[in-house]
Amino acid sequence: MQSELKFFNELVTKLLEKERSEPVVEPLPTSSVIADLDLGFSDEGMLEEDWQKVVENAVMHTPRTASKLFFNQLFGGRQPKAVIGDLLAVILNNSMYTYKVAGPQAGIETAIIKETCKLVGYTDGDGTMPPGGSMSNYMGLVMARDAKDNTVRYAGITKRMTLYTSNTSHYSTPKNAAFAGVGRDNIRYINNDDEGRMNPAHLEECIQKDIAQGHTPFYVNATAGTTVLGAFDDINALADVCQKYRLWLHVDGAYCGAVIFSEKHKHLTAGMERSDSFSYNAHKMLGTPLSSSVLVTKHKDQLVKSFSNEADYLYQTGDEDFDLGITSIQCGRRNDALKLWTLWKSVGNKGLEKIVDHQFYLADLAREYCENHPDYTLYSFPDSVSVCFNYKGIDPKDLCTKLYEDGNLMVGYGKFREQEFVRLVTINATNGKEEIEQFFKALELGA
Repeated sequence: MQSELKFFNELVTKLLEKERSEPVVEPLPTSSVIADLDLGFSDEGMLEEDWQKVVENAVMHTPRTASKLFFNQLFGGRQPKAVIGDLLAVILNNSMYTYKVAGPQAGIETAIIKETCKLVGYTDGDGTMPPGGSMSNYMGLVMARDAKDNTVRYAGITKRMTLYTSNTSHYSTPKNAAFAGVGRDNIRYINNDDEGRMNPAHLEECIQKDIAQGHTPFYVNATAGTTVLGAFDDINALADVCQKYRLWLHVDGAYCGAVIFSEKHKHLTAGMERSDSFSYNAHKMLGTPLSSSVLVTKHKDQLVKSFSNEADYLYQTGDEDFDLGITSIQCGRRNDALKLWTLWKSVGNKGLEKIVDHQFYLADLAREYCENHPDYTLYSFPDSVSVCFNYKGIDPKDLCTKLYEDGNLMVGYGKFREQEFVRLVTINATNGKEEIEQFFKALELGA
């Protein structure tokens, strides 16, 4: 293992230097990438020197998501203390379903869940760490389904159940409705206001209509940070409707739910304690390596009912609070808690708050730049880390594609209603004012 670690250190050193000198990798065509990088397999193994060369080649041609010019997705950058945690998780290679095999690592995840419940306002809550935001949303939907009709877990769905989500919510909702047996046709997409927030009046109207038709409304999926505009739904207003009609309220905070760590910005999720479940991705706003997702619920008993199953061969320590497989959708599960814990322990609550606040500061800088330059048309709103704009009337798809193919920078485009625009995501908290200015310079030169 020592020789492999030596090679790893040398390779990482080269990669870090490349990130500084060449922050954007020129893409290889999909038609030839396997042949160009020798990604296929043969009957015989490779000589060590050849193997190292092939591995290095693959690494050096991979998009550099931690570079200063990566603004393409809802993640980016690199928090070193979190990276150490993830590397240690790989070396330790514990599965997280029982205390017997996870030991203190189960305690680490439990501590994260407890502190998250405290921040959200769930006085007797519980949770787990699913493999991503989509699966967090799925677990929220399943708990809602089972809470509305406890017979579903055994008899299956026997009546038409309906659920409600924003027109601009994450694309996992229709997939999850299909997985859960509810069906995509039973989703009601709720209108948004001009800033991308779900309309509570339209939600109530749709619920009343479904009740009148004999359907069973059961679940509302709210969003703390929509994927395009970064909008925050009004949780208190939605909770009023859900309480009136006894619907489960899940808040998908995968993108921006980490505002719960910020005194300055947590007002964006006011009313969170009135929700039934909530999720956030630490690999987004907090900058841990992919993936590190947290799901919590105020209904501890429902979490157990929906996801536990007897397995005498597995649960043998007798302490269910630390046998995490009981409340997980998975059995074998990698340790996604350690990377968040090593970061959190290093910087504390105040350090996580600074990470979150800095992203809003970067977004403010970007909006200010657009407002002060006549070639830009801004479609973004305050209190968002998504900065949406157009430049000189250039088609945003064409502009983003050209910037990517020319190796200038990586940024994506989005759409709200009928308007398309470039979407700059300021989620990389290791960036500063200089990097924001560099982004616009690279865009203007490459346009």
